Amino acid sequence: MSLAASVGVRLRELREARGMSLSELARRSKIGKGTLSELESGRRNPTLETLYALTTALKVPLSTVLCDLASPARISGHAVDAVLVERFEADTSVTETYRVRIRSGAAQESAAHSPGTTEHIIVFTGIARVGGLTDPALVGPGMHGSWAADVPHLYHAPEGDVEALLVVRHPR
Repeated sequence: MSLAASVGVRLRELREARGMSLSELARRSKIGKGTLSELESGRRNPTLETLYALTTALKVPLSTVLCDLASPARISGHAVDAVLVERFEADTSVTETYRVRIRSGAAQESAAHSPGTTEHIIVFTGIARVGGLTDPALVGPGMHGSWAADVPHLYHAPEGDVEALLVVRHPR
């Protein structure tokens, strides 16, 4: 099954398990109903931004729609490419680990995730501007940064590609 089809099936299952209509999920996620219908049917490839909007509206971590795939899923957005490396579930949290690339000169503003969500980055190469929109930090090779991800936040590669490890922690 293709990535689009697998993710579409999972999105529909999550939506239906919550007793949510297609229209309601479209409204909560600010994703068009037609787009959502195409995603659920596997006729449209999801972007990173779209999946984050939908999983946030469904109140689940992004990895919930990616973790059961046969091979690691590579999801791309406007500025960021991400591959889910690991998902760890504990009683109090779900922690996701992603290998990410922020493309040179590109910036992505991410919407707030569920309350209490935090993100942590370890940069391998390049310089990343990451964190809250009002106070992003510069993080270079061998450095790490952390920020609250329950507010809008930024990923930006001001010069050259950034290769990094991103850890996202969602409280239960």
